[in-house]
Amino acid sequence: MSRYIVGLTGGIGSGKSAVAELFHAHGIVIVDADAINHELIGPDGVAMNAVATEFGTHIVTADGALDRDAMRTLVFTDTDARRRLEAILHPRIRTLCAERCAAAQSPYVVLMVPLLIESGAYRERCDRLLVVDCPESVQIARVMARSGLARAEVERIMAAQATRAERLAAADDVVDNSGPPDALPSQVAVLHNKYLTLSGRSAASVEI
Repeated sequence: MSRYIVGLTGGIGSGKSAVAELFHAHGIVIVDADAINHELIGPDGVAMNAVATEFGTHIVTADGALDRDAMRTLVFTDTDARRRLEAILHPRIRTLCAERCAAAQSPYVVLMVPLLIESGAYRERCDRLLVVDCPESVQIARVMARSGLARAEVERIMAAQATRAERLAAADDVVDNSGPPDALPSQVAVLHNKYLTLSGRSAASVEI
């Protein structure tokens, strides 16, 4: 039986990770595409040989990870560099996401992908799409507070993502994260029970 997959997404600063942690607290496996990306380009990551072959060893740190500053500089001077890097990473990320979703030992699995709306390949494999939503002004304030980025830089990142309206139009379910953190658990609990039902499980059967 194929695994029931809930795609989780939201704009930068929307609170995807906080929502994912709450699902994990209910015993649900989280497959995080962004974390897999970091694994691939981390110290001695499995994609690093291909990256070094494509771009040269100058973009590799002493511990075998991607030198993000060097790559950022390269992308700035070579407009095709980002596409070439994504051509290496994206197929590997998709493969690992699929493998980990299939291996997940929970009633359903949450597949967290920051650009899920923008990527048809991920959207097609999800049975349900959950969007974490908040006003854009809240996104900007949160990202500036946690990262120290200037407002203009945060707005530039947001401009490269789907709009809030596009995400909401694509959503099957929405978590409102415009308020305090303690407003999230009850919303996630309701959705968890909903997904247990949709996946053919019930809260009672899971507890037994």
